[in-house]
Amino acid sequence: MEENFEKLIELALKAREKSYSPYSHFKVGAALLAEDGSVYSGCNIENASYAPTNCAERTAFFKAVSEGKREFKAIAIVGGMAGETSLSYCAPCGVCRQVMIEFCDPERFQVVLAGNVKDYQVYTLKELLPMGFGPDNLNETGKE
Repeated sequence: MEENFEKLIELALKAREKSYSPYSHFKVGAALLAEDGSVYSGCNIENASYAPTNCAERTAFFKAVSEGKREFKAIAIVGGMAGETSLSYCAPCGVCRQVMIEFCDPERFQVVLAGNVKDYQVYTLKELLPMGFGPDNLNETGKE
């Protein structure tokens, strides 16, 4: 599956600028590509008590799902400390990977970890969550 990951990374970088991270100062942006070509961006949103903090990836997924999207191709993720222009790869946390497997085919869904538009690596969700528990693990009565 050949995608224009550079454009997706650009959108993730723009989303990162909106990060609300006054405690960790670690800003993350994500851009989620739906099967229909629409893109939903998200940033991390922190909270003083930490537990209610929401990651950029989940923000993007929740926005998309709340708009009726249920099928996705790829997500680009960028992250780093505030003020940094040279970013290192920022892999999704376990909770975000679990949300991804809820809506994505782990063999096909692509996770793009980027430092910038020219420096990125692409993984399948299965590579990042090799033995994930998702809807296919439940019997038919548990599926929508």
